[in-house]
Amino acid sequence: MSNPVIETEEHRALREAVAALGKRYGREYFARVVAEGAHTDELWAEAAKLGYLGVNLPEEYGGGGGGIVELSLVLEELGAAGCPLLMLVVSPAICGTVIARFGTEEQKRAWLPGLADGSRKMAFGITEPDAGSNSHRITTTARKDGGDWVLNGRKVFISGVDIADATLIVGRTEDARTGRLKPCLFIVPRETPGFGRSPIAMELAAPEKQFELTLDEVRLPAEALVGDEDAGLLQLFAGLNPERIMTAAFALGMGRYALGRALDYARTRQVWKEPIGAHQALAHPLAQAHIELELARLMMQKAAHLYDAGDDMGAGEAANMAKYAAAEAAVHAVDQAVHTLGGNGLTQEYGLASMVTAARVARIAPVSREMILNFVSHQSLGLPKSY
Repeated sequence: MSNPVIETEEHRALREAVAALGKRYGREYFARVVAEGAHTDELWAEAAKLGYLGVNLPEEYGGGGGGIVELSLVLEELGAAGCPLLMLVVSPAICGTVIARFGTEEQKRAWLPGLADGSRKMAFGITEPDAGSNSHRITTTARKDGGDWVLNGRKVFISGVDIADATLIVGRTEDARTGRLKPCLFIVPRETPGFGRSPIAMELAAPEKQFELTLDEVRLPAEALVGDEDAGLLQLFAGLNPERIMTAAFALGMGRYALGRALDYARTRQVWKEPIGAHQALAHPLAQAHIELELARLMMQKAAHLYDAGDDMGAGEAANMAKYAAAEAAVHAVDQAVHTLGGNGLTQEYGLASMVTAARVARIAPVSREMILNFVSHQSLGLPKSY
Protein backbone atom coordinates (compact mmCIF):
# COMPACT_ATOMS: atom_id res chain seq x y z
CA MET A 1 0.00 0.00 0.00
CA SER A 2 1.49 3.33 -1.05
CA ASN A 3 2.07 6.23 1.32
CA PRO A 4 -0.38 9.12 0.86
CA VAL A 5 1.18 12.43 -0.10
CA ILE A 6 -0.36 14.06 2.98
CA GLU A 7 2.08 12.17 5.22
CA THR A 8 5.26 13.90 6.34
CA GLU A 9 8.71 12.36 6.10
CA GLU A 10 8.58 11.87 9.86
CA HIS A 11 5.32 9.96 9.57
CA ARG A 12 6.67 7.79 6.76
CA ALA A 13 9.74 6.99 8.87
CA LEU A 14 7.50 6.06 11.80
CA ARG A 15 5.36 3.90 9.53
CA GLU A 16 8.42 2.04 8.24
CA ALA A 17 9.83 1.52 11.73
CA VAL A 18 6.56 0.15 13.12
CA ALA A 19 6.13 -2.07 10.06
CA ALA A 20 9.59 -3.52 10.71
CA LEU A 21 8.62 -4.24 14.32
CA GLY A 22 5.41 -5.90 13.20
CA LYS A 23 7.26 -8.02 10.67
CA ARG A 24 9.55 -9.39 13.41
CA TYR A 25 6.48 -10.76 15.20
CA GLY A 26 3.90 -11.29 12.47
CA ARG A 27 0.83 -13.45 12.22
CA GLU A 28 2.48 -16.62 13.45
CA TYR A 29 3.29 -14.98 16.77
CA PHE A 30 -0.23 -13.60 17.04
CA ALA A 31 -1.82 -16.98 16.24
CA ARG A 32 0.40 -18.75 18.77
CA VAL A 33 -0.54 -16.30 21.53
CA VAL A 34 -4.25 -16.81 20.76
CA ALA A 35 -3.89 -20.60 20.72
CA GLU A 36 -2.12 -20.55 24.10
CA GLY A 37 -4.70 -18.24 25.64
CA ALA A 38 -1.89 -15.83 26.40
CA HIS A 39 -1.34 -12.11 25.75
CA THR A 40 0.89 -10.21 23.35
CA ASP A 41 3.18 -9.17 26.21
CA GLU A 42 6.44 -9.39 24.26
CA LEU A 43 5.20 -7.20 21.41
CA TRP A 44 3.59 -4.76 23.86
CA ALA A 45 6.85 -4.46 25.80
CA GLU A 46 9.00 -3.90 22.72
CA ALA A 47 6.55 -1.38 21.26
CA ALA A 48 6.66 0.43 24.61
CA LYS A 49 10.46 0.42 24.69
CA LEU A 50 10.52 1.99 21.22
CA GLY A 51 8.10 4.70 22.35
CA TYR A 52 5.18 3.68 20.17
CA LEU A 53 2.55 3.05 22.86
CA GLY A 54 2.57 6.60 24.19
CA VAL A 55 3.37 8.43 20.98
CA ASN A 56 0.15 10.47 21.39
CA LEU A 57 0.67 11.44 25.03
CA PRO A 58 2.31 14.66 26.30
CA GLU A 59 6.10 14.69 26.50
CA GLU A 60 6.09 16.06 30.04
CA TYR A 61 4.46 12.81 31.19
CA GLY A 62 6.72 10.46 29.25
CA GLY A 63 4.85 10.40 25.95
CA GLY A 64 5.96 11.21 22.44
CA GLY A 65 4.16 14.52 22.18
CA GLY A 66 2.29 13.48 19.04
CA GLY A 67 -1.39 12.81 18.57
CA ILE A 68 -3.97 10.38 17.27
CA VAL A 69 -2.42 10.76 13.80
CA GLU A 70 0.71 9.02 15.02
CA LEU A 71 -0.99 6.47 17.26
CA SER A 72 -3.40 5.38 14.51
CA LEU A 73 -0.42 4.90 12.23
CA VAL A 74 1.20 2.59 14.79
CA LEU A 75 -1.92 0.43 15.11
CA GLU A 76 -2.50 0.29 11.35
CA GLU A 77 1.03 -0.93 10.64
CA LEU A 78 0.98 -3.56 13.38
CA GLY A 79 -2.35 -4.78 12.02
CA ALA A 80 -0.98 -4.87 8.47
CA ALA A 81 1.78 -7.12 9.79
CA GLY A 82 -0.84 -9.46 11.25
CA CYS A 83 -0.29 -8.64 14.92
CA PRO A 84 -2.60 -5.79 16.01
CA LEU A 85 -2.69 -4.55 19.59
CA LEU A 86 -6.33 -3.93 20.48
CA MET A 87 -5.40 -2.31 23.79
CA LEU A 88 -3.87 0.58 21.84
CA VAL A 89 -7.44 1.59 21.08
CA VAL A 90 -8.36 1.59 24.74
CA SER A 91 -5.40 2.40 26.96
CA PRO A 92 -3.48 5.29 25.34
CA ALA A 93 -6.10 6.41 22.80
CA ILE A 94 -9.25 6.63 24.93
CA CYS A 95 -8.09 6.66 28.53
CA GLY A 96 -4.78 8.39 27.97
CA THR A 97 -6.38 11.11 25.87
CA VAL A 98 -9.19 11.76 28.37
CA ILE A 99 -6.79 11.98 31.31
CA ALA A 100 -4.33 14.15 29.38
CA ARG A 101 -7.08 16.58 28.40
CA PHE A 102 -9.24 16.65 31.51
CA GLY A 103 -7.45 14.91 34.37
CA THR A 104 -6.03 16.62 37.41
CA GLU A 105 -2.30 17.06 37.74
CA GLU A 106 -2.26 14.20 40.23
CA GLN A 107 -4.15 11.90 37.81
CA LYS A 108 -1.80 12.80 34.99
CA ARG A 109 1.29 12.06 37.08
CA ALA A 110 -0.25 8.84 38.40
CA TRP A 111 -1.33 7.37 35.05
CA LEU A 112 0.19 8.92 31.95
CA PRO A 113 3.84 7.85 32.42
CA GLY A 114 2.74 4.24 32.94
CA LEU A 115 0.38 4.29 29.97
CA ALA A 116 3.16 5.76 27.85
CA ASP A 117 5.87 3.26 28.81
CA GLY A 118 3.49 0.29 28.76
CA SER A 119 3.93 -0.60 32.43
CA ARG A 120 0.26 0.22 33.11
CA LYS A 121 -2.91 -0.38 31.14
CA MET A 122 -6.40 1.00 31.48
CA ALA A 123 -9.66 -0.44 30.14
CA PHE A 124 -12.76 1.54 29.18
CA GLY A 125 -16.27 0.69 30.33
CA ILE A 126 -19.26 2.28 28.61
CA THR A 127 -21.43 -0.45 27.00
CA GLU A 128 -24.28 -1.86 29.07
CA PRO A 129 -26.63 -4.84 28.60
CA ASP A 130 -29.79 -2.75 28.20
CA ALA A 131 -28.31 0.38 26.62
CA GLY A 132 -26.61 -0.96 23.50
CA SER A 133 -25.87 1.90 21.15
CA ASN A 134 -28.09 4.28 23.12
CA SER A 135 -25.68 5.85 25.59
CA HIS A 136 -28.53 7.94 27.00
CA ARG A 137 -29.89 4.73 28.57
CA ILE A 138 -26.76 4.07 30.62
CA THR A 139 -27.92 3.08 34.09
CA THR A 140 -24.62 2.84 35.96
CA THR A 141 -25.04 5.52 38.56
CA ALA A 142 -22.69 7.39 40.86
CA ARG A 143 -23.94 9.04 44.00
CA LYS A 144 -22.08 11.21 46.47
CA ASP A 145 -21.65 9.88 49.97
CA GLY A 146 -19.75 12.35 52.07
CA GLY A 147 -16.46 12.91 50.30
CA ASP A 148 -16.73 9.65 48.29
CA TRP A 149 -18.49 8.43 45.18
CA VAL A 150 -20.46 5.17 45.21
CA LEU A 151 -21.04 3.40 41.87
CA ASN A 152 -23.62 0.75 41.00
CA GLY A 153 -24.30 -0.85 37.63
CA ARG A 154 -23.25 -3.33 34.95
CA LYS A 155 -21.09 -3.19 31.84
CA VAL A 156 -20.61 -5.71 29.01
CA PHE A 157 -18.08 -6.36 26.25
CA ILE A 158 -15.29 -4.57 28.08
CA SER A 159 -11.89 -5.48 26.62
CA GLY A 160 -8.81 -6.37 28.60
CA VAL A 161 -10.10 -5.79 32.13
CA ASP A 162 -8.02 -8.74 33.37
CA ILE A 163 -4.78 -7.11 32.22
CA ALA A 164 -5.71 -3.52 33.01
CA ASP A 165 -4.67 -1.83 36.24
CA ALA A 166 -7.92 0.14 36.21
CA THR A 167 -11.02 0.74 34.12
CA LEU A 168 -12.31 4.16 33.12
CA ILE A 169 -16.01 3.73 33.87
CA VAL A 170 -18.75 5.86 32.34
CA GLY A 171 -21.40 6.45 34.97
CA ARG A 172 -24.15 8.99 35.48
CA THR A 173 -24.58 11.47 38.29
CA GLU A 174 -27.66 13.46 39.16
CA ASP A 175 -27.67 17.13 38.21
CA ALA A 176 -28.91 18.91 41.34
CA ARG A 177 -30.36 21.74 39.24
CA THR A 178 -32.43 19.63 36.84
CA GLY A 179 -32.67 16.21 38.47
CA ARG A 180 -31.46 14.66 35.21
CA LEU A 181 -28.64 12.18 34.92
CA LYS A 182 -25.44 13.34 33.24
CA PRO A 183 -22.40 11.25 32.22
CA CYS A 184 -19.23 11.32 34.29
CA LEU A 185 -15.98 9.36 34.15
CA PHE A 186 -14.38 7.48 37.05
CA ILE A 187 -11.10 5.62 37.42
CA VAL A 188 -11.85 2.27 39.08
CA PRO A 189 -8.76 0.23 40.09
CA ARG A 190 -9.04 -3.45 39.23
CA GLU A 191 -9.11 -4.80 42.79
CA THR A 192 -11.57 -2.26 44.20
CA PRO A 193 -14.10 -3.99 46.52
CA GLY A 194 -17.42 -4.53 44.77
CA PHE A 195 -15.87 -4.35 41.29
CA GLY A 196 -16.48 -7.78 39.77
CA ARG A 197 -15.71 -9.24 36.35
CA SER A 198 -16.63 -12.41 34.50
CA PRO A 199 -15.38 -13.45 31.05
CA ILE A 200 -17.75 -13.60 28.09
CA ALA A 201 -17.29 -16.65 25.85
CA MET A 202 -16.58 -15.32 22.35
CA GLU A 203 -16.19 -16.93 18.93
CA LEU A 204 -13.67 -14.20 18.21
CA ALA A 205 -10.03 -15.38 18.22
CA ALA A 206 -8.10 -12.63 19.96
CA PRO A 207 -5.60 -12.29 22.81
CA GLU A 208 -7.77 -9.68 24.51
CA LYS A 209 -10.69 -11.16 26.42
CA GLN A 210 -14.15 -9.62 26.80
CA PHE A 211 -15.79 -9.19 30.20
CA GLU A 212 -19.04 -8.38 31.91
CA LEU A 213 -18.51 -6.05 34.85
CA THR A 214 -20.59 -5.56 37.97
CA LEU A 215 -20.29 -2.54 40.22
CA ASP A 216 -21.92 -3.25 43.55
CA GLU A 217 -21.59 -0.31 45.95
CA VAL A 218 -18.12 0.45 44.60
CA ARG A 219 -16.75 3.20 46.83
CA LEU A 220 -14.25 5.59 45.30
CA PRO A 221 -12.48 8.66 46.66
CA ALA A 222 -13.34 12.09 45.26
CA GLU A 223 -10.15 12.09 43.17
CA ALA A 224 -11.42 9.10 41.14
CA LEU A 225 -13.64 11.50 39.15
CA VAL A 226 -11.93 12.58 35.92
CA GLY A 227 -12.49 16.16 34.90
CA ASP A 228 -15.37 18.48 35.61
CA GLU A 229 -18.56 16.95 36.95
CA ASP A 230 -20.55 19.32 34.72
CA ALA A 231 -18.68 18.68 31.47
CA GLY A 232 -19.43 14.98 31.06
CA LEU A 233 -20.47 14.83 27.40
CA LEU A 234 -17.51 16.92 26.24
CA GLN A 235 -15.12 14.68 28.13
CA LEU A 236 -16.87 11.50 27.00
CA PHE A 237 -16.62 12.36 23.31
CA ALA A 238 -13.01 13.38 23.80
CA GLY A 239 -12.47 9.65 24.25
CA LEU A 240 -15.07 8.32 21.81
CA ASN A 241 -13.74 10.16 18.76
CA PRO A 242 -10.22 8.70 19.16
CA GLU A 243 -11.87 5.31 19.72
CA ARG A 244 -13.58 5.52 16.32
CA ILE A 245 -10.39 6.68 14.60
CA MET A 246 -8.37 3.90 16.16
CA THR A 247 -11.02 1.32 15.26
CA ALA A 248 -10.65 2.50 11.68
CA ALA A 249 -6.89 1.97 11.96
CA PHE A 250 -7.48 -1.51 13.39
CA ALA A 251 -9.78 -2.38 10.48
CA LEU A 252 -7.42 -0.93 7.88
CA GLY A 253 -4.52 -2.97 9.18
CA MET A 254 -6.62 -6.11 9.10
CA GLY A 255 -7.79 -5.42 5.56
CA ARG A 256 -4.28 -4.70 4.37
CA TYR A 257 -2.96 -7.92 5.87
CA ALA A 258 -5.69 -10.02 4.26
CA LEU A 259 -5.24 -8.30 0.92
CA GLY A 260 -1.49 -8.87 1.06
CA ARG A 261 -1.96 -12.60 1.62
CA ALA A 262 -4.40 -12.77 -1.29
CA LEU A 263 -2.03 -10.90 -3.60
CA ASP A 264 0.86 -13.22 -2.77
CA TYR A 265 -1.34 -16.20 -3.55
CA ALA A 266 -2.80 -14.71 -6.75
CA ARG A 267 0.66 -13.94 -8.12
CA THR A 268 1.97 -17.47 -7.59
CA ARG A 269 -0.99 -19.86 -7.73
CA GLN A 270 -1.15 -21.35 -11.23
CA VAL A 271 -4.00 -23.59 -12.39
CA TRP A 272 -3.97 -22.88 -16.14
CA LYS A 273 -1.35 -21.13 -18.24
CA GLU A 274 -1.10 -17.91 -16.19
CA PRO A 275 -1.23 -17.27 -12.42
CA ILE A 276 -4.79 -16.81 -11.21
CA GLY A 277 -4.12 -13.12 -10.59
CA ALA A 278 -4.06 -12.59 -14.35
CA HIS A 279 -7.78 -13.37 -14.52
CA GLN A 280 -9.92 -10.27 -14.18
CA ALA A 281 -12.57 -12.08 -12.17
CA LEU A 282 -9.99 -12.21 -9.36
CA ALA A 283 -7.84 -9.19 -10.23
CA HIS A 284 -10.63 -6.62 -10.33
CA PRO A 285 -12.17 -7.45 -6.91
CA LEU A 286 -8.69 -7.27 -5.37
CA ALA A 287 -8.09 -3.92 -7.05
CA GLN A 288 -11.44 -2.71 -5.75
CA ALA A 289 -10.55 -3.81 -2.22
CA HIS A 290 -7.27 -1.89 -2.46
CA ILE A 291 -9.07 1.26 -3.60
CA GLU A 292 -11.59 1.02 -0.76
CA LEU A 293 -8.83 0.64 1.82
CA GLU A 294 -6.96 3.64 0.43
CA LEU A 295 -10.08 5.80 0.49
CA ALA A 296 -10.90 4.76 4.05
CA ARG A 297 -7.37 5.55 5.14
CA LEU A 298 -7.64 9.08 3.77
CA MET A 299 -10.82 9.68 5.79
CA MET A 300 -9.15 8.24 8.88
CA GLN A 301 -6.22 10.61 8.43
CA LYS A 302 -8.58 13.53 7.99
CA ALA A 303 -10.38 12.62 11.20
CA ALA A 304 -7.11 12.24 13.12
CA HIS A 305 -5.80 15.59 11.84
CA LEU A 306 -9.04 17.35 12.81
CA TYR A 307 -8.99 15.81 16.26
CA ASP A 308 -5.35 16.70 16.90
CA ALA A 309 -6.07 20.25 15.70
CA GLY A 310 -8.76 20.59 18.39
CA ASP A 311 -11.75 20.58 16.02
CA ASP A 312 -13.94 18.24 18.06
CA MET A 313 -17.08 18.84 15.99
CA GLY A 314 -15.36 18.25 12.66
CA ALA A 315 -13.50 15.28 14.07
CA GLY A 316 -16.74 13.73 15.31
CA GLU A 317 -18.23 13.63 11.82
CA ALA A 318 -15.00 12.48 10.16
CA ALA A 319 -14.27 9.86 12.83
CA ASN A 320 -17.66 8.25 12.34
CA MET A 321 -17.25 8.27 8.56
CA ALA A 322 -13.72 6.85 8.84
CA LYS A 323 -14.85 4.04 11.11
CA TYR A 324 -17.72 3.20 8.77
CA ALA A 325 -15.56 3.26 5.62
CA ALA A 326 -12.71 1.26 7.15
CA ALA A 327 -15.05 -1.40 8.53
CA GLU A 328 -16.75 -1.89 5.18
CA ALA A 329 -13.40 -1.96 3.38
CA ALA A 330 -11.96 -4.50 5.82
CA VAL A 331 -14.95 -6.85 5.56
CA HIS A 332 -14.74 -6.74 1.77
CA ALA A 333 -10.97 -7.23 1.71
CA VAL A 334 -11.07 -10.21 4.07
CA ASP A 335 -13.97 -11.82 2.21
CA GLN A 336 -12.24 -11.39 -1.13
CA ALA A 337 -8.98 -12.71 0.27
CA VAL A 338 -10.66 -15.90 1.49
CA HIS A 339 -12.42 -16.27 -1.85
CA THR A 340 -9.18 -15.78 -3.78
CA LEU A 341 -7.53 -18.65 -1.93
CA GLY A 342 -10.54 -20.92 -2.38
CA GLY A 343 -10.30 -23.93 -0.11
CA ASN A 344 -6.95 -22.75 1.20
CA GLY A 345 -8.67 -19.65 2.49
CA LEU A 346 -10.43 -21.83 5.07
CA THR A 347 -7.32 -23.63 6.33
CA GLN A 348 -5.37 -22.91 9.49
CA GLU A 349 -2.20 -22.80 7.41
CA TYR A 350 -3.20 -19.52 5.76
CA GLY A 351 -5.02 -18.11 8.79
CA LEU A 352 -7.60 -16.05 6.93
CA ALA A 353 -10.84 -17.77 7.90
CA SER A 354 -10.67 -16.56 11.53
CA MET A 355 -10.44 -13.02 10.21
CA VAL A 356 -13.97 -13.25 8.77
CA THR A 357 -15.35 -12.98 12.30
CA ALA A 358 -12.73 -10.45 13.37
CA ALA A 359 -13.47 -8.14 10.43
CA ARG A 360 -17.13 -7.90 11.37
CA VAL A 361 -16.22 -6.53 14.79
CA ALA A 362 -15.37 -3.19 13.22
CA ARG A 363 -18.89 -3.04 11.78
CA ILE A 364 -20.41 -3.59 15.22
CA ALA A 365 -18.07 -1.96 17.74
CA PRO A 366 -17.64 0.50 19.28
CA VAL A 367 -20.78 1.73 17.51
CA SER A 368 -22.79 -0.04 14.83
CA ARG A 369 -22.73 0.98 11.20
CA GLU A 370 -26.44 1.80 11.45
CA MET A 371 -25.85 4.29 14.25
CA ILE A 372 -23.16 5.95 12.16
CA LEU A 373 -25.62 6.23 9.29
CA ASN A 374 -28.06 7.77 11.76
CA PHE A 375 -25.42 10.28 12.83
CA VAL A 376 -24.60 11.25 9.27
CA SER A 377 -28.23 11.50 8.19
CA HIS A 378 -29.14 13.69 11.18
CA GLN A 379 -26.00 15.70 11.85
CA SER A 380 -24.48 15.99 8.37
CA LEU A 381 -27.57 15.94 6.16
CA GLY A 382 -30.06 17.56 8.51
CA LEU A 383 -32.71 14.86 8.14
CA PRO A 384 -35.27 14.33 10.94
CA LYS A 385 -34.94 11.55 13.50
CA SER A 386 -37.25 8.56 13.72
CA TYR A 387 -36.42 7.92 17.38
